[in-house]
Order: sequence, then structure tokens, then C-alpha cells
Amino acid sequence: MMNRFTDNSFTLIIARIVLAFSWVYQGAVPKVICKSPEEIELLEHVIKTNELACSMITWMGYGEIAFGIILLFTARGWIFLLNVLALILLLAYVVVFQPDLLTMPFNPLILNVSLIGISLIAYNELRKSKDFGER
Repeated sequence: MMNRFTDNSFTLIIARIVLAFSWVYQGAVPKVICKSPEEIELLEHVIKTNELACSMITWMGYGEIAFGIILLFTARGWIFLLNVLALILLLAYVVVFQPDLLTMPFNPLILNVSLIGISLIAYNELRKSKDFGER
């Protein structure tokens, strides 16, 4: 597995690290460690009870951490396309339920568009690798 990682281009390695860091941080800090009120409020649009929303936020955080680790080590191109889809859906959710977040500094639009771009770069770099046809 490490051989696959070291055989990747520098661009793919950096893209993996950035994507993994983003998902792990977004899962750990505002969801698991700090339980951000904004995260809970955003989820309460579909889950009406605060207790269930808090519990779901924690589990979502663990899922995001796991997804970040998968992005770091996977040799599958489709996972980067899944990441693009997930980021588009998460952005659409924010646009529908809390569009005011889009006016804030370092907002979800800027973050998601940047991560989508990095995901597409990672997918393209992986596609160029000699092993892509086998996956």
C-alpha cells in the first residue's frame, strides 16, 4: 500500500494530503471535539430534535474522519468523483437551508469549490498513473 502512495506524482500526493486534512479537520474539530452550534443548527433543518442532531453530528464527524483517511490512501479514482458529488450536495444543502453562510469569510462556497478542484486534479493525476487501468 505504501508503494502505491510513493509511486504517485507529487501533485497527487499533495492533493491527497489537502483533501484528507480538510475532511479529518472538518469531522474532528467542529463536529466531534467542539460540537459547533452552527453545525448543529444546520442539521436541525432536517432533524428537529436537538439531542438527535447532536448525536448525528458526532457520527457524521467520525464518518468525515474515515472518509479523509480513505482519500489519503485509496488507489481508486471513483472515490475522488464521489468526493466531488458529496461536496456539491453539501453545498446545495447550505444554499437551500442557510444561504447567509455564503456571505461569510472562508465560506462553504469557497471551501467546496476549492476542494472540488483539488479532487478533480487528484482524479486526473490518478488517471494518468500507470495502474489506473487496473482499478
